[in-house]
Amino acid sequence: MTDSLRALVSNLIDYAGLYPPAALPLDQVLDHYRSYRESADRWMLNRLVLPAAKLSETPVEDGWRISLLADSDPGSLPPQVETIETKQSSRTPLPTYAEVPLDRIDGTFVKLRTGGVTPEAIQCSRQIAEFLHTAAARRIPFKATAGLHHPISAEYPLTYEPDAPRAVMHGFVNVFAAACFAWTGAPGFMLEEILNERDARAFEFSDREMLWRGRPVITGLIRAARLEFAHSFGSCSFEEPVAGLRELGLLP
Repeated sequence: MTDSLRALVSNLIDYAGLYPPAALPLDQVLDHYRSYRESADRWMLNRLVLPAAKLSETPVEDGWRISLLADSDPGSLPPQVETIETKQSSRTPLPTYAEVPLDRIDGTFVKLRTGGVTPEAIQCSRQIAEFLHTAAARRIPFKATAGLHHPISAEYPLTYEPDAPRAVMHGFVNVFAAACFAWTGAPGFMLEEILNERDARAFEFSDREMLWRGRPVITGLIRAARLEFAHSFGSCSFEEPVAGLRELGLLP
């Protein structure tokens, strides 16, 4: 495990097993989250994503970290709820990811939807590159959601059904590598090229730096970009992204 890869993927995955395409029942999601917190891969796990309506049904445990989806005041919350996700542009008492256009962001973080269960739900690389370039220039932190199950961009089935539609899905290594380059001021056309990259060998990781086709970002800047800008992504699977990294030989 190199320092630059650890910086890129530490605490990266918000587990959102209640949501499609997994859409698991609550008790199974909670069992999974418990097991992930005890696994050797727990250093890549971030928060558990829950809708406000499910919070009262959830036996929240000490040490859990929760991101709550709420479009109205959720009222009194347990201390394990650390962030709010909403489709409104208004602030809340907690750090808030608002799924609204960047020009409506005022004092909140922003939520970027990168995919979905149909081909038309997937944002094109140019749109995501423009988002990353603008958000980085304005120093607006973001989290991503939907469709980032695999490390590298490629064509994949969009659900777990045997007859699932297929489309090119964005890779989370592509998106967060592009975010790190955006944080350093890289131009939009370069970010788009990183997002479109389909060769895993184009990304190289050492203790000192991450390289994309020979272009570097030093590990200290990756840590800064993750802390201050590219926070995490929500996924209905924790195991699938981790397995993808392992299949590429990036994890032991």
